[in-house]
Amino acid sequence: MPRAYLDHASASVLRPSAQAAMIPFLAANPGDPGRLHAEGRTTRVAVEQAREQVAACFGARPREVVFTATGPEAVNTAIWGAVERARADGDRAHLVTTAVEQSAVLEACARTGLAVTVVGVDGLGRCAAASVVEALQPDTALVSVQLANHEVGTVQTAVPEIVAAARAHGVLVHVDASAAAGHVPVDFGALGADLCSVDGASWGAPRGAAALLVRRGLRLPPFVVGGAQERARRAGLEDVPAIVGFGAAAAEVAEALPTEAAAARSLTDLVTAAATAVPGVVRYGDPEVRLPHLVCLGIAGVEAEPVLLGLDQRGVAVHSGSSCSSELLEPSPVLAAMGVDAERSLRVSVGWSSTRSDVEQFAVAFPEVVGRLRALRNEESP
Repeated sequence: MPRAYLDHASASVLRPSAQAAMIPFLAANPGDPGRLHAEGRTTRVAVEQAREQVAACFGARPREVVFTATGPEAVNTAIWGAVERARADGDRAHLVTTAVEQSAVLEACARTGLAVTVVGVDGLGRCAAASVVEALQPDTALVSVQLANHEVGTVQTAVPEIVAAARAHGVLVHVDASAAAGHVPVDFGALGADLCSVDGASWGAPRGAAALLVRRGLRLPPFVVGGAQERARRAGLEDVPAIVGFGAAAAEVAEALPTEAAAARSLTDLVTAAATAVPGVVRYGDPEVRLPHLVCLGIAGVEAEPVLLGLDQRGVAVHSGSSCSSELLEPSPVLAAMGVDAERSLRVSVGWSSTRSDVEQFAVAFPEVVGRLRALRNEESP
């Protein structure tokens, strides 16, 4: 039986268009884009074309795109740069974020040593604009808020209001669109934010390339130093194959997003229907205003790890626990912040290559696995 891969929110299948763009720079064309010889000029043209493709996909100007290696690096670049800028001014020593941000945001804020106000959320994982605005202080340097949640899929509809209020107070705003990019429209210009992090691993771009969008005219000290690459905003020889693959994937998504999002929503609706038909299974997050490609499920009566392993034995790959942890099955801080069971959750996510048969395989295996585990638990009970 073929395997059903339903963990695209962690890492998706590389798009053929991205692979095709990458191959010439993996097999040949080794030139450093910073060099003046023909090989260098060839790779420079490729990098700048990718920059234009990424900018067009996310409503930015090409010069606002700073390539990074990963989404977390983009997040750290934004937060560290904003804090260092504030320290140079000398009068801002406070950050605001929310309790459901990805770990890169929360840990980057914590390591600055500045005071951090973490704003709570409701039972669907939504932050209220009023709560964020109330957290602003005269010395607030940065507000960092997600565009959509990486674990339960809730889209933060308050972001435009938060951005407008923070900007009115003279506070920089970072929007983490890592989970939203490639799945719902992201328009950096329309958002009005100062900084926006995007990643492509969940929608078929290669691993090894992501981007921080930096508002035109904003100057931040670089997080990675030691070279003048990316217009002195991120040091290090560019990973040309990954960047051109990122650009090609972004160009495809810019055109295919409405169709792909509709297909993804249809598949995750089927996942939800099949899973919640099992007694004691609930869906977390906003059921309507959500990312189309993922579903977070709570399962009463059994631990998540054996459910994950049971599904894996039946050829179905899903994710469990904190979605930012790649090594450990840890309780989810996102679900804890929402006030729901953080110990027993599965995240099922589809991608551009997913098919109905993948979901049907899950729909057959899931109730069997949960039922078997519950029966075993009952047998072991005195």
